[in-house]
Amino acid sequence: MQKSLPSGCVLRRATSADKWLIRLLVLSAKLEPTQLRWQQFCAIECDGDLVACGQLRNFSGAQELGSLVVKSAWRGRGLGSFLTQHLIDTATQPLYLECLGQRLAQFYSRFGFVTISYEDLPASLQRKFGFSQLAKRLIKVPVIFMQYRVDTPDR
Repeated sequence: MQKSLPSGCVLRRATSADKWLIRLLVLSAKLEPTQLRWQQFCAIECDGDLVACGQLRNFSGAQELGSLVVKSAWRGRGLGSFLTQHLIDTATQPLYLECLGQRLAQFYSRFGFVTISYEDLPASLQRKFGFSQLAKRLIKVPVIFMQYRVDTPDR
């Protein structure tokens, strides 16, 4: 697992100036563009360019790791892994995510996420993921729900 960022890259909290760059990154990855609150995002900036972002969304009794995107030109350099681990480390409540397909599920499983059923989600996330569950059942969209299960002293 990547322990440091490439030279010239910094991890930082997003600022209001990043709002539209975050939105463009999320849209470019064809991720859900709702609930994009720049205040919840962390960003990786390399040589002055925003190249990766991700957020922790707060729900009643849970958090969701979401909107994790790395610009295509920067993929394969460990930025997504570094950002994922940072978001896990800063989570303060039980942590969940939804992803599309086995490839992403395998990526997240390296960090301690395990596949769970829709019914195992907290009620607050069942409401949020309801449409995904419907699409999964009706049109076989490969949605996978996951929970972070690695025990740490502060969780």
